[in-house]
Amino acid sequence: MTDQKTVLLIDDDESLRRVVEYNLREDGHEVLTAADGRTGLERFQSSSVDLVLTDVRMPEISGLDVLDRVKAMQPDLPVIVLTAHGTIDAAVEAMKAGAFDYLTKPFSREQLLASVRKALELGALATENRQLRQIVRERFSFANLIAGSRAMRAVTDTASRVAASDTTVLLEGESGTGKELLAKAIHVNSPRSRGPFVTVNCAAIPEHLLESELFGHRRGAFTGAVADKQGKFEAAARGTVFLDEVGELPLRLQVKILRVLQEREVDKVGETRPVKVDVRVIAATNRDLEKMTADGSFRDDLYYRLAVVSIRVPPLRERADDIPLLVDHFLDKHASRLGRERPAVDKAVYAAFNRYSWPGNIRELENVIERALVLDRDMVIGLDDLPERLQASGQRIGNLRIELPDEGISLEDVERELLLAALEKHNWNQTRAAAYLNITRSTLLYRMQKFGLERPKAEP
Repeated sequence: MTDQKTVLLIDDDESLRRVVEYNLREDGHEVLTAADGRTGLERFQSSSVDLVLTDVRMPEISGLDVLDRVKAMQPDLPVIVLTAHGTIDAAVEAMKAGAFDYLTKPFSREQLLASVRKALELGALATENRQLRQIVRERFSFANLIAGSRAMRAVTDTASRVAASDTTVLLEGESGTGKELLAKAIHVNSPRSRGPFVTVNCAAIPEHLLESELFGHRRGAFTGAVADKQGKFEAAARGTVFLDEVGELPLRLQVKILRVLQEREVDKVGETRPVKVDVRVIAATNRDLEKMTADGSFRDDLYYRLAVVSIRVPPLRERADDIPLLVDHFLDKHASRLGRERPAVDKAVYAAFNRYSWPGNIRELENVIERALVLDRDMVIGLDDLPERLQASGQRIGNLRIELPDEGISLEDVERELLLAALEKHNWNQTRAAAYLNITRSTLLYRMQKFGLERPKAEP
């Protein structure tokens, strides 16, 4: 054995205890012993134990009682019961109650060690799985999602409340806003968290293959179907199916998805009878499904089934307060991956980030940070480490290169940025800034007051 495990042995037969303890110690284990169930449970609660061996018939507290209490405290801990020839029925009952194995007395050293080793392997795997689930829960907890802006706090609040239910959810928003991450967080924080999270990108799978991918098929159902295939809905049993880019579903398959949501069953290709499925559906789209229902390209009954709870994930340009938090996160992530120290970020970079419209949203920001880390030479990320489109955005107000986004622009925002740029250019000298803008100083003061512009206080 590469690492020592602790085995708790509970049996009122002193001679058997000595023999079993000797064999387990010879095999490299630490052994705790108890002559009755009460003492055994006391030692279990006061020690770190990897495996319990317990006799079935003992005075006061039986082995079955020990099993029940151990499983109540540590459900994944393996328990082996020791039985005499006349207590096989009790052993069967113990197996039904969650015992890993039973050994009938008298048993050989080889039987004992083989059962113990298998039980310890199972226990180690169960512990590892529990730890991994905990890591996943922490990573996808709503508290760990970056949501400093008011818009994102509203999103995570709604998502955390809907996670506890089995309700179908529709996530709407532009590409790159983090819809899949939010869908995983809803799944991980739901009662279905132990089940699988299965993603289907409805836009990436060719239409003639999508039906088979979603619902599965029987052997011989079509040319090339050489074996039975399980669909994504079956694969996600007791878990969640995430339908990404659901707006790309062809109308023919929209009817079948509607049937899944209404009847909780799928029609496999080549199967004569429907197959029941137990899944939760979370869908996401970057398209306007309401508009698509109006023009007939998306079924309105499916839309209303999907949008039982609809959550709009805002684009990055609407959550500027989150940009510094996201930059910190991506710097830590990629600096660690690249094996280098984390550099500082020049203030001009944040100014450029705040003025840029981020058409690629969070995905684009991450790519920009990774690129800057690769190109940076002096441990300070500056404007020269950014792509040209962002360097231009950092200067576009001062040089009057104003971008005109498709969704429109606020005239007051442009005026405010222009005032701010002029004041910063002239070190907040109001007379020079007013002359630069070809307005009077009193007009400048009025507009500064209108937009709440004040010279930043010097840092001590």
